[in-house]
Amino acid sequence: MRVGARPGLLLPATRRVGRAPVSARAGQRAGFSPASRGKGRWDEEALSPGSRRARGERGSPVSHGVSVCFQEAGGSLCLALLLPALLGLEFSYHRSEQLGTFLEEVHRRHPSITALRSVGRSVAGRDLWVLVLGRFPTQHTIGIPEFKYIANMHGDETVGRELLLHLIDFLVTNDQSDPVVTKLIDSTRIHIMPSMNPDGFEATTVHDCYYSEGRFNKNGKDLNRNFPDVFNSNNVTIQPETQAVINWIKNETFVLSANLHGGALVASYTFDNGNPATGSLQGYSRSQDDDVFIHLAKTYSSNHASMYKGNECGNKPVFPYGITNGYAWYQLQGGMQDYNYIWGQCFEITLELSCCKYPPASQLQAFWNDNKAALIEYIKQVHLGIKGQVLDRHGQPIPNVIVEAKGREHICPYRTNQHGEYYLLLLPGSYVLNATAPGSGSILKTLLVPNGPENFSALKYDFVFSEVSTIARDASCPTKPLYPDFETISAAVKPTLHFLALMTVLYTVFKEELGET
Repeated sequence: MRVGARPGLLLPATRRVGRAPVSARAGQRAGFSPASRGKGRWDEEALSPGSRRARGERGSPVSHGVSVCFQEAGGSLCLALLLPALLGLEFSYHRSEQLGTFLEEVHRRHPSITALRSVGRSVAGRDLWVLVLGRFPTQHTIGIPEFKYIANMHGDETVGRELLLHLIDFLVTNDQSDPVVTKLIDSTRIHIMPSMNPDGFEATTVHDCYYSEGRFNKNGKDLNRNFPDVFNSNNVTIQPETQAVINWIKNETFVLSANLHGGALVASYTFDNGNPATGSLQGYSRSQDDDVFIHLAKTYSSNHASMYKGNECGNKPVFPYGITNGYAWYQLQGGMQDYNYIWGQCFEITLELSCCKYPPASQLQAFWNDNKAALIEYIKQVHLGIKGQVLDRHGQPIPNVIVEAKGREHICPYRTNQHGEYYLLLLPGSYVLNATAPGSGSILKTLLVPNGPENFSALKYDFVFSEVSTIARDASCPTKPLYPDFETISAAVKPTLHFLALMTVLYTVFKEELGET
């Protein structure tokens, strides 16, 4: 299909009838197993797309037909569409109005497992839609981890936007028929934002593989350089889209996330920025959970059709196993994945999903086939490690208690949410957990962590404090640089740092010439 042609309507998807479950179709390499801080409710009626536009308008991607008719010699034969799930999403690019209408229709057809809201507006006033899937989609449930996918942060990087629409379609269609999908929806609250930068997407008139003005929001700002930075004061004006995501992160207990981009084929993980305190002098900025991030990135790349090869884009570096530390690739200040890790208590990686930023629509089905197994398997990783609550002797939750694994203390300590919950992503092994309540000392507990994703549940352990002398108040970290500044490094290494800074500038210029991802 020619790029830029009008996206097609939803069509009856007879190909869905009788197809095998995902566990059978994806194969063993996907790792599928057929084993069997939230705040408040959403006002869905006020936020639904239907409250802002009429349903069924011309050009909508949703088919509202209830029958299919075939002409025969003796007349016509009409067959009722017994199940709304028999409608499929066409592989084409969907404009912002069509995207919203599709999400509304999914929610209308599957109200028990979906919730739809706008978490904010773009500079031009377009909604930042989020569809949530789960058994209890409208609010957080204790013990159910929160997961999110965000795409189209750069408006001209378009593949992820369409992949997330097809992921939504796949999940709602296969619930109660595919055991993996059913268990994911049973055990996880999945948030999907198909477009963080709808203005940039609409502004992309030239579909280029390398660069267009649509990368930026309507104010000309790069949203992936617009978050508070833990290493440097970047002094940026926070954009409406960025602030909406920051508020969203604050209002949920996200545990795991991925940010979908284009322009390369690699899974990149934190840190994107760095200084000598995180090993930047060695060209790698290491977090306290580097082993977990490597596992997460490899999970996606190894379940992707070709990302694991590491050399699919001829004009990009070779990435062993299809993964890279963000800083080791190129330094990035004000990125979203670092913000999630430091201030959101959420592990996020960046997925570069296409060598071409805005490929022809005719290639979208192949991209879906390449990514489907990886998208599902990555969600399962939200069940790594340990989860639980911190309670007093009366069984009441204690918020803002620091709970961390020894040797993995975060510069902004991970704390329990308002329900006293904690979630720690950890690989299988033995760990000593330290729970520290305000004015009440600490409790240490050694735990052996199994492979949670196999059973769709992290290990559960609750801490109980017999006495709590102080009611915990909000103890969130300030959004300012928290790691030591370069100025604290001894004068002996400063010449080396200056040389590295010069090389970084030259490298950044070179990358911009090729077109950053």
